[in-house]
Amino acid sequence: MASSFGGINTALSSLYAQRRGLDVTGQNIANANTEGYTRQRVNMTSQVGSMSAAMYARTDGVGTGVAVTDVQRMRDEYLENRGRAEHATDSYLKSQSAAYVAIEDSLGEPGDTALATQLRDMWGSWSDVANNPQLAAPRSALIQQSATVADRLNASHEALAQQWKVNGNQMDAYVDEINGTARSIAKLNDSIVKANASGLTVSELEDQRDVLAMRLSELTGAGAAKRENGSMDVFIGGQNLVTGTTVRDVEFVGAKRLEDQGSDPVQLQWTDIKKPVQAGGTVGAAIDVMTTVIPDLAADLDSVAKNLIDTVNATHRTGYSTDGSTGLDFFGGTTAGDIKVLVTDPDKVAISATAGTLDNSIADKIADIGDAPGGPDRQYQGIIGKLGVDSQGSARRAEIQSVVTEQVDSAREGESGVNLDEEMTNLLTYQRGYEAASRVLTTIDSMLDQLINRTGLVGR
Repeated sequence: MASSFGGINTALSSLYAQRRGLDVTGQNIANANTEGYTRQRVNMTSQVGSMSAAMYARTDGVGTGVAVTDVQRMRDEYLENRGRAEHATDSYLKSQSAAYVAIEDSLGEPGDTALATQLRDMWGSWSDVANNPQLAAPRSALIQQSATVADRLNASHEALAQQWKVNGNQMDAYVDEINGTARSIAKLNDSIVKANASGLTVSELEDQRDVLAMRLSELTGAGAAKRENGSMDVFIGGQNLVTGTTVRDVEFVGAKRLEDQGSDPVQLQWTDIKKPVQAGGTVGAAIDVMTTVIPDLAADLDSVAKNLIDTVNATHRTGYSTDGSTGLDFFGGTTAGDIKVLVTDPDKVAISATAGTLDNSIADKIADIGDAPGGPDRQYQGIIGKLGVDSQGSARRAEIQSVVTEQVDSAREGESGVNLDEEMTNLLTYQRGYEAASRVLTTIDSMLDQLINRTGLVGR
């Protein structure tokens, strides 16, 4: 049979449990707007007097109260891993799309000052020279317009080189962030393992670690896996970045200029084994832009410049200028970065096929290059068309991925986010439970007072 004093312990255990529930609910409410916070839930279980029956044991079948067995962190690991993967893809596509937009802005197509327009105006200047071979003014305008085309090619190359350099500088910052974040996760691993061994709650520490792991996923496409002791391993491309409290550093190596990219490709690599890191996320997009997108486009521009130089010079060399000169190159250089106009004297512009005449056939042939199927204009239009298609495709993929990422985040938020309406309901539930337990304790106290202080006094 239970002791008369047993009810006090039952009521007291309820007071402790309901107060713990109030504390946890208050913590949830306080962190409703805290980034990365995971709501917590108190798990309670009823207590019994004895877990095993003895031969001569006697019991009235009533339990001995309630105990808080755990404060559960409401986090779904499957959704977290899915969230990291989707955020990594989202970051990659957004960074790639932003790079394409920056490239398109630097080229300025279509536009009045863009290369396509400048080329068209230059061929028009050659037509003006052909129509007025005896005048010096059209030849002077031609030289100026041709110099503008060369300057535009130079500027386009420089813009790509500058964007490549900006990406390289940003990569240095990313590397510092990756290494610093990995060390922070390792420190949290150490604290969490020690706290678990001591039986302490580590929910807030795990929240901080999950935020850092998500950031690494966005930066590098990193994945994560938990160990039984509570620590987290983080890996990039199948190789561990963080193992318990051990951290491996990464570094960014390679060319410092776009012009050197072909002979010394840039890459993110492991510091210890000097092997490439198969990174995704923002860093993976930046490396792809630096090793593929910008170099390929720069090579295409060089091809356009070489086409322009070769086709114009090939015809110009065969012609005669008004002062009788022949065999002269009109353009100099070999790439978009160094193309320039060599002819600065209007009287040196070749316009005729025969010396001492003004038959304008050479000027006409050069003007026709603008409409030639294999000419620099058609080639450049093809490059811009491909760039537009690639940019549009990247933007669409980024938009679709953004929707997918938002859906996964909504599912994660539904699982781990704080719902204030739910927490207010829990708050009232624990409040009423605490008040009821207090009433039980007061009632038992009154009964014991009756038993101890008043029983046996009748008739005295």
